[in-house]
Amino acid sequence: MTSLPEPSIGIIMGSDSDLPTMEAAIVVCERFAVPTEVAIISAHRTPDRMVSYAQNAHGRGLKVIIAGAGGAAHLPGMVAALTPLPVIGVPIPTRYLQGVDSLYSIVQMPNGIPVATVAIGNAHNAGLLAIQILASHQPDLLVKVQCYRHELTSKVMEKQVDLESLGYKEYLESMERK
Repeated sequence: MTSLPEPSIGIIMGSDSDLPTMEAAIVVCERFAVPTEVAIISAHRTPDRMVSYAQNAHGRGLKVIIAGAGGAAHLPGMVAALTPLPVIGVPIPTRYLQGVDSLYSIVQMPNGIPVATVAIGNAHNAGLLAIQILASHQPDLLVKVQCYRHELTSKVMEKQVDLESLGYKEYLESMERK
């Protein structure tokens, strides 16, 4: 029997309705072949589970936790208060305030309990930030991050070549056709 590698990144969310947003972080971790665990952990509906998860995460081998939450968005901050690991908060867009409430909740942490916070709904960047944190101590992963950044540069430069050759009007029309 082959054992799976231990997860390095925990990706948690307050509700299953957050999964469509948080999927982007999962996909990023898969792209970089970094093992993750994904869990629904509500700060309000499963507080004992949240405490246990946060307090035991580092002992289970996790290195970073990405926590997505909407509304009151207490999950990232509460987890950060309970674990020595870096926590990255993802404000989930909400129906009435489009995630501004979530952003304010996550970003306004008191001194001593930091939560890195990405833009509203930007689990993709949360995944990348978690990968970069790991890469600071894993040379092979750092090379993958550098290659990814090179790919981003190449894509932008290809777009610039197209813009110059087509002119802005034709370029805009080609974007609309995509």
